[in-house]
Amino acid sequence: MLINIHSDHILRNLRQPGETGYKIPRGGLFEYVSAANYFGEVVEWCGYGLATWSVQGGAFALFTFCVLFTRAQQHHQWYLEKFEDYPKSRKTLIPFLI
Repeated sequence: MLINIHSDHILRNLRQPGETGYKIPRGGLFEYVSAANYFGEVVEWCGYGLATWSVQGGAFALFTFCVLFTRAQQHHQWYLEKFEDYPKSRKTLIPFLI
């Protein structure tokens, strides 16, 4: 949950009041992935699936991963197209993997 809270804090503070436009998120897990907030969500639901040790919990974790991975891919592609200086080493959703 801390990953999610920290990532959301970074996203909320990208712009100052009255500012417009887009910026590249920096700090925390955003140094490694384009969708650190989604990564936090996936970790939370995987933890839930393990804690419940049930088919339903595992299915929900898998469903969450599939949905958020698709969205993360779209975000990652958008960042690459929008910002010439976007870090090429950043992964989409899972640090150092994908």
